[in-house]
Amino acid sequence: MAVNEVYSELLFSYGTLQLEPVQMATFGRRLIGTADSLRGFELVSLMIEDPKVVAISGKAEHTMASFTGRDSELVSGKAFAVTLDEIQSADEYEVAAVRRVAVVLESGVQAWVYVDARYPPADS
Repeated sequence: MAVNEVYSELLFSYGTLQLEPVQMATFGRRLIGTADSLRGFELVSLMIEDPKVVAISGKAEHTMASFTGRDSELVSGKAFAVTLDEIQSADEYEVAAVRRVAVVLESGVQAWVYVDARYPPADS
């Protein structure tokens, strides 16, 4: 990490961004995360057609968080401390079917997360 880079952002991952090969290809380092969860979302299947993303993740079927607004729905994952540049790298890795939004996790911290672009939370 360069001297001027600061881990100022949190990125919540429930899927392939938790995988070491994806982290190395996307961020150039292994991320250290804290277990957390996202209420009001459910995981749905997402078929990946981008060969670059499939090659990096090793999977053609991913999951994405889809907003339901139901308190009974909970998506588990990890919150990673990242830089603004790393957020941009994650944006480049993710596919058009998802959109990055700011959310408040169960722990009370604010984080970025990639969700179903068709059904983002109303306040994003």
